[in-house]
Amino acid sequence: LLTHLTQHPDVPLSDIGYSLASSRAVLGHRAVVVGGGRGELLRGVRALAEGRPDAGVVRGRAGDGGVVFVFPGQGSQWVGMAVELLGSSPVFAARMAECERALSGFVEWSLSDVLSDEVALGRVDVVQPVLWAVMVSLAEVWRSFGVVPAAVVGHSQGEIAAAVVAGALSLEDGARVVVLRSRAVLALSGKGGMASVQLPVGEVRGLVAVLDGRVEVAAVNGPSSVVVAGTPEALGEAIAEARGRGARARRVEVDYASHSVQVEGIRDELHAVLGGLEPVAAGVPFYSTVTGERLETAGLDAEYWYRNLRSTVRLEDTVTGLVESGHRVFVEISPHPVLTAAVQETAEVVGREVVVTGTLRRGEGGPERLLLSLGEAYVHGVPVDWAEWFAGGGARRVDLPTYAFQHHHYW
Repeated sequence: LLTHLTQHPDVPLSDIGYSLASSRAVLGHRAVVVGGGRGELLRGVRALAEGRPDAGVVRGRAGDGGVVFVFPGQGSQWVGMAVELLGSSPVFAARMAECERALSGFVEWSLSDVLSDEVALGRVDVVQPVLWAVMVSLAEVWRSFGVVPAAVVGHSQGEIAAAVVAGALSLEDGARVVVLRSRAVLALSGKGGMASVQLPVGEVRGLVAVLDGRVEVAAVNGPSSVVVAGTPEALGEAIAEARGRGARARRVEVDYASHSVQVEGIRDELHAVLGGLEPVAAGVPFYSTVTGERLETAGLDAEYWYRNLRSTVRLEDTVTGLVESGHRVFVEISPHPVLTAAVQETAEVVGREVVVTGTLRRGEGGPERLLLSLGEAYVHGVPVDWAEWFAGGGARRVDLPTYAFQHHHYW
């Protein structure tokens, strides 16, 4: 293929890519080369031919198992996230416009305007609805390439996006939950905080501040990834004690204590503003990080969304169940991966080999990163409709060199 590309410089690369994707047998060992121009693509093909790693190349071996869409909570945001996709992906732009219309009945700001507004993204009542819209829209992009989830799982507020993508909540009800709930959280601002501690949950529960109830376990993300919540002073003590044990511990950039007793102060308000939701049975299995198992989504009422904010996030338990039931590909649907390491570590403890990939990354919010993420899923066996990428570009099939089969001489 490299020789062919070198000897036929006049053949459009879009024709080459389309032909490779649509006219070749799909074998077990696979690779995808992504680049912004001919030079980058040739470099990637050359690296592949020579067995060298390259930033524009993903390779792997296909396996079986359904795809799980993973939606994180707050923390994956960055200023300018997804702006490139608004201008390069009609599917993403259209779904974002639908989200903006759904949000408009509850907010006074513009979704497209605040994507690049650092001050606005610092407010919980803005960043949570924005992340919800971005995640719902990124899921639509994956679906446009034929990647349909066999299950969805969400972390904290990520469950709202998961519920919409699964079909349990309408877009309007999803917007209502994420806006009104994040607005209610404003009453907790300044009273608490959260911290990430890299210790097993058993050891975290042994910290003094946790033992006396001033700090609570807010989320168990993985075998050695726990988030705690409590008063600022008690969090400082917990962080110091964890570091004294040789563990990494740091504050999370929020000034409220989700998944702690402080949330009980807004329970009545949440019931009042979220009454009248109309959840339905989802078309896609919804795995709850509140219960740690698959949940019938007709029960995603106001009380559930209060519990989602008050209860410990049981991501490790939920992922363990998914892995043990045969799911082997996890795709984090977010502007930056924050849960991939925890999911990978959980699978390793279970003793199962899984593939975990993200969608976009901080500072990499355009089509190249999206294609690399799609490629990562594809090389590990996830069906991807690559024709979607070439649609409307006039790409056509052209002759390519045949596969180089291995020859075994009879004598």
